[in-house]
Amino acid sequence: MVDQKPLLLGVDGGGTQSRARLSTYCGTVLAAAEGGPANLRLGIETSFTTILQIARQCLSNAEFAERYISRVIACLALAGASEPSQLAAAKQYSHPFRAAIITTDAHAACVGAHGGRDGGVIIAGTGAVGWAVMKGQNYRIGGWGPPISDEGSGAWIGTEALRRVLWAHDGRIAWTGLLEELFAQFANDPHAIVGWTTAAAPRDFGVFARRIVDHAIRGDAVAVELMKLAAAHIDGLAAKLIELDVPRLALVGGFASALRPWLTTETQERLTEPAGDPVQGALTLARSAAKSLQRVA
Repeated sequence: MVDQKPLLLGVDGGGTQSRARLSTYCGTVLAAAEGGPANLRLGIETSFTTILQIARQCLSNAEFAERYISRVIACLALAGASEPSQLAAAKQYSHPFRAAIITTDAHAACVGAHGGRDGGVIIAGTGAVGWAVMKGQNYRIGGWGPPISDEGSGAWIGTEALRRVLWAHDGRIAWTGLLEELFAQFANDPHAIVGWTTAAAPRDFGVFARRIVDHAIRGDAVAVELMKLAAAHIDGLAAKLIELDVPRLALVGGFASALRPWLTTETQERLTEPAGDPVQGALTLARSAAKSLQRVA
């Protein structure tokens, strides 16, 4: 019976939202759920609160009692897990799963995009990172987190837009429709922007990305500049992955489709459609962990 076998859970924990799917050991998807951010940089408790909330929601949606969480073998693919200290803390966290492997969201995205085969992936979402899996080895490019990295991401472009609002206020650049609209959101008060940024999370900056895209389509000079700059950073990640001789390369993430038209022809010609998403990649990794546990048993 299904309830006597391990259940598999794949979690993609990002900087803005998290998604999860519950499946049988054989791969039949039973339920899905979504929740808030689970980036480990936001804090271990914050991350696991989201993880457990969507895990329990999956069980509920599949009509399993909450106690069945102890049968779950989970892969938690989390933003921020590429940092050794964050990863070590997450591995020490006391969770209710039968077993949990913790990896980066980029790793799961790469596994999902290429069905477990060798390849590379660029995530362009709240953050941005290049990742490749080649002959069992992982390669990482960028993705060190804001404010020092993640160029080309939604959070990055939102930050750059607010920077230019202050430039315009100072008289260093001309106002555009985008900048006026953003400034009005802060009651045309530069101090309100400064105060807001002190407590804002990456996802808060990323909220502005959609507006920048819309203004770029209408030809706003600053929005066009920002989209070109963001795309150039993604092109740079692609170039480094291509240097690794990845057999296939995918672009994924919430900002990916908006950025794609701005990429160079060379980058666009190398992109392939992902076979699956990061949650599917996490489920694939969870299944591998379950097989390993069965062999040990």
